[in-house]
Amino acid sequence: MTIPQTRLKWWAGIAAAVCAGAIAMFAAQPPAQAATGFTVSGTQILEGNGTPFVMRGVNHAHTWYTNQLSSLANSKALGANTVRVVLSSGNRWTRNDAADVTNVINQCKANKLICVLEVHDTTGYGEEGAAASLAQAVDYWISIKSALDGQENYVILNIGNEPYGNTNASGWVADTKNAITRLRAAGFAHQIMVDAPNWGQDWSFTMRDNAASVFATDPNRNVVFSVHMYGVFDTAAEITDYLARFRAANLPLVIGEFGHNHSDGNPDEDTILATAQQYGVGYLGWSWSGNGGGVEYLDMVTDFNPAQLTSWGQRLFNGANGIKATSKQATIYGGVQPSSPAPSSPSPSPSVSTPPPTGGCTATYAATNSWQGGFQGDVTVKAGNAAITAWTVTWTWPNGQRFTNNWNAVVTTSGETVTAKNAAYNGRLAAGASTSWGFTASWTGTNTAPATVTCTAS
Repeated sequence: MTIPQTRLKWWAGIAAAVCAGAIAMFAAQPPAQAATGFTVSGTQILEGNGTPFVMRGVNHAHTWYTNQLSSLANSKALGANTVRVVLSSGNRWTRNDAADVTNVINQCKANKLICVLEVHDTTGYGEEGAAASLAQAVDYWISIKSALDGQENYVILNIGNEPYGNTNASGWVADTKNAITRLRAAGFAHQIMVDAPNWGQDWSFTMRDNAASVFATDPNRNVVFSVHMYGVFDTAAEITDYLARFRAANLPLVIGEFGHNHSDGNPDEDTILATAQQYGVGYLGWSWSGNGGGVEYLDMVTDFNPAQLTSWGQRLFNGANGIKATSKQATIYGGVQPSSPAPSSPSPSPSVSTPPPTGGCTATYAATNSWQGGFQGDVTVKAGNAAITAWTVTWTWPNGQRFTNNWNAVVTTSGETVTAKNAAYNGRLAAGASTSWGFTASWTGTNTAPATVTCTAS
């Protein structure tokens, strides 16, 4: 994904690829050698101590917004455990030098984030005339190696963003292998991430069908594959099949970028999130803020303001299978998620839970953040000792609070009375299972929690 401009997708090529015949078999993997920091074990990414790590985070367009490093702390406060940072090699945009990259890494570490660093200049190579090659990206990494040495526990090196467009995408295989070989020869011990061709979406299946041989090129056996899911992945079948192929091949995959909408089609973000959670696949949403060129709707917050989550930001952070519900901090930082940031005005009211369920579910209400005149809340719905197919949560506002936004529930109000019913995708809960929905609301004077929150189920 490129912030300054959008890109065209060749739908004829996509249709041909999706309808292609037999799928090439993946080659068997040789045993992995020891490596420093993050490693690979089958489909899993492991920290240096052997603990599995699943990325849950965002992309941040640092190279165009170098004065917005507070975005790292702000995305962490909303639950992210990883940030993918856009850098420039200087081939297309202003070069991020070693000192700047060191500062970025230090900010990631200060905010207990794993840092995925990527060169964005390679975007659309072969189709985009201004794009840099993977070889030029490697030149850049070698030139700033001093900033990366010793950071293997905190940094994953994403060689180049979407390094081929739709022209000669098959060239991705040899160029990616050469890039990996050169990085290892230069002494990089980091885990390496490689983006797919076809503007990252791999509709030709070039990365998928050659992943095993690319993986085997690395003497450290420490390569992670990254697919970007936009309009090509607009059906559940396409998403689940692609992720399942890597799972069956026992190869590590992350969703390095995705969104809820795009100019090339409407990705199925609900299936992306649910299947990623099911398979333990990492994901990094695009992007925190600053999008232009007609894709401003991909901003998660407006004007870099964490108090102004967009509908996409609400979905990714607070929705079903989203960051808040599934993110776990890397154990290198202690493995404990930070508490919510201190509010700038009166503290949120204590949480309120229903008593043991008589109607099949409980609901727990909590104010998770507060600012002058407004606050953010979260409601967790949990099934009792039997499965349920639908739920309804009700309460009465005690101080005249009013909703300004909500997500993952269908909410109606009548005066002070609130009624929230499940959305189409989160009503069915197994016994003991839970889901959550959230909201922002206004308040004046006092922000007391409802005295009683009731949940009924069917």
